[in-house]
Order: sequence, then structure tokens, then C-alpha cells
Amino acid sequence: MATTYHRSWAEPYKMKMVELLRMTTRAQRLKAIRDAGFNTFLLPSKDVYIDLLTDSGTSAMSDRQWAGMMQGDESYAGSQNFYHLEKAVHAYYGYKYLVPTHQGRGAENLLSKILIKPGDIIPGNMYFTTTRLHQELAGGTFADIIIDEAHDPQNEHPFKGNVDLNKLEKLVKKHGPEKIPYVCIATNVNMAGGQPISLANLRELWNYTRQHGIRIIHDMTRVAENAYFIQQREPGYAKMSIQRIVKAICSYTDGATMSAKKDALVNIGGFLATNEWEVYEEARNLVVVYEGLHTYGGMAGRDMEAMAIGIEESLNDNHIHARVGQVEYLGHRMEEFDIPLVRPIGGHGVFVDARRFLPHIPQDKFPAQALAAEIYLDSGVRTMERGIVSAGRKPNGEQYFPKLELVRFTIPRRVYTQAHMDVVAESANAVLHRRNRIKGLNMVYEPKYLRFFQARFERL
Repeated sequence: MATTYHRSWAEPYKMKMVELLRMTTRAQRLKAIRDAGFNTFLLPSKDVYIDLLTDSGTSAMSDRQWAGMMQGDESYAGSQNFYHLEKAVHAYYGYKYLVPTHQGRGAENLLSKILIKPGDIIPGNMYFTTTRLHQELAGGTFADIIIDEAHDPQNEHPFKGNVDLNKLEKLVKKHGPEKIPYVCIATNVNMAGGQPISLANLRELWNYTRQHGIRIIHDMTRVAENAYFIQQREPGYAKMSIQRIVKAICSYTDGATMSAKKDALVNIGGFLATNEWEVYEEARNLVVVYEGLHTYGGMAGRDMEAMAIGIEESLNDNHIHARVGQVEYLGHRMEEFDIPLVRPIGGHGVFVDARRFLPHIPQDKFPAQALAAEIYLDSGVRTMERGIVSAGRKPNGEQYFPKLELVRFTIPRRVYTQAHMDVVAESANAVLHRRNRIKGLNMVYEPKYLRFFQARFERL
């Protein structure tokens, strides 16, 4: 029988500038992680070797984007770069109205203030930290309507970001559609491990919400990565371009919040987009209060220009194939070492299952937080916790106990090589071999909101 060979792929870019990295000793890293209270968010970047904390604002911009930065129109009102950005959003995403914000959570703040009233219910395909907090601060309550498979890290469902329409139907019957201002749909669900929603499921949801007069608001931070999985996994889309699939996804939503620091390949920026004039009119009023004038919204003109170019570049099929391909490469390397992962491998990072990695540490002793600290101590690789610490507390003060207790190895776009990924996988393997010696943590400082950013811990 003939052997089938798969041709190798390479990144669709070449490097013309490099940033030197600092190598540290284990003793230096031990002091750094202790000083940081065993919270990788509190580590100074100078003490980090390979930084996989987040893909937010950490990607490498292209020469076209840097050239665009030099064309920044920093006029306070009517910046030309705003109109370039507006044109890009219309062309590639299809939304009618655009309000720029300094980043995604600025858009979440505006949206929550406009649409949510006290007592409202906001269904969504799994929570995200800042999104849920803004909903709660506006008096709303988040309700999880993602399929059950999303909470099982070993389940191989190809679209674990899908909505369970039966769960939504129960909420509508219980509260009435008038108490549901919108359904919040994330593409490539972060907290589930970078898992996509299918176009078929989104279309079903769209038809259901039309019948009940409920909006769909799109958290489109990683929409291009979601489109890639639709192209690769969903029947009927293998020959459709990423650009066309993204436009199709957006067509089944009424508006969107965007942290452009991810898919759109910029270091800062975001926006609120909508197809409703009334929502746009109020957002245009509020943005002046919280962000800046409606034609810059907290961003410099040069950043809007870089974003407009980055949106176009993010939808290139070669780019997204290499971007997700690097994530998959790291995941497959880890699987060679039998490191327990969320399956299927996600679009923006590899998520290690801390429950299976450290089964001897109970969840209230923060196993994912302890594992992230241990990975840093081993190699200087910075990752982040996505478990009980990130889940935080309910409005009544009780802790959330999520089913998923994960460490996220998030890969910035166009930054690291495959050799860096090898180092990361080998570090995770080294920690796996001494996992029985790893102890849990106590939280010794807890901020009021979004505690995973600033909480401090000590070893048991």
C-alpha cells in the first residue's frame, strides 16, 4: 500500500526585525514568582522568556500596518483613519454602524448600559470574565446555554461553542422574551478552550430569536479563527474563503463587540457595531462620556489605521491556516507527552486540564493557578489560569465552581517559532514528571472585581 505524505506548511511571512529575549535562572524565576504572589499576571515582562499569557494585544503587526501608523490623522474630530476603519467594518463584517472604543471591554460597557435593565437575563454560550461583569454591574444575570459537551474537556465534539436551543427555550418560557435583551454569542469560545460555533447552529438560533424578537450580539474577538474551523469541519464550506465565512457569521447577528487586540492584529483598540440606529445613537452619545469622541473612541488615529489594515489581513486564508496551525502544532507536541488537554485543540491556545494534571489538588486550592506558576518556574514560560480564580464570585459572594479548571497556553499571532513551541511542550512534560510534588495554593489577597488579574497566593 502506498504511503500518503502530507506536505509541510510554513508561515506566510518572513521576519525583518527581532526582539531579544532574556534568559533567567531557576533561582531568579523562583524569586520573581514569589514576588508576584504566584500570579503570572503580576510578573514583570522582563522576567518572562516565552510569553503565552494572552493573545490580546501581543501579536506582531505587519509592515503594512506599521506604514499605516505613519499615516495617523490625530485630528480630535473626523479623523480620516476612522472612516477607513468604518469602511473596513462595513466591507468585511457587514455591520451598518460603528462606534470605536479603546478595547473590547469598552464596547461591553456601552452595550450593557444601553440594553440591560435590572432583572434582565442574558443567555450566552459560556461566560467571559469582563462580559459577565459588565452584565452584572448593569443589573443583569448571565445564563449559560452552551451545549453540555463544552464542559467536558475530553469530549471531541467539533463545535463545542454551539448553543443548546432547549436551554434557551426554557429561559424564554420562564422569564419571557421581554426580559432577554439579547443573546450573547461568542465565536471561538475562549473559556471552553477556543471552541467554535457552527454556522448551522447559529442559523437555527437566528431563526429562533427572530420569532421571539430577541437580538443576537456577537462577541467577535476571534471570529476569523471560528471561520477557519467552519471551513475545516462543517460540511459545505471547505471551498469557501475565510472572508466569506466571516461575513456569513456576522449576517446572523444584530450587532457585535470586538476586542481588535486579537484577530485584528493590533496592540490596542476595539469597537461596538450594530445594525440598529437607536442602539447606535445611544452608543454615540455614551462613548463621548466614557471613551472619547465618536470618531476616535479612545484610540489614536494611527491605531485605527492599523486596525483597518489588520482586519483585512486577518481574513487571509494563508494567515489563518498558519495561525491555527501553530496552535495545533503545540497541542500535538503536548499530546506526544500524554499531557491532558481540552479536545479538540482550540484556535488561539492550548488548554491543559489541570484537574487531570494535578488530581491531588482540590479545586478550592487552585490547581490551575499552581500549575501556571510551576510552568513559569520550570522554564520562564508564562501562561494563565482559566478556572476557579477566573470564574470569581457570584453577586452574593459565593464562589463559582466551574467544571473546567484549565491552564491556557495562548499563542500570540506572528510572534514565536515552532522551536519556541517545542520548548513549551518540553517544559510542560518536565512539570508533568514531578507533578506529585506540586502543592496547592491559598489566596492571600483578593480584589473586588476580576480577581485573576491581581490576586495573590502563597503555597500551602
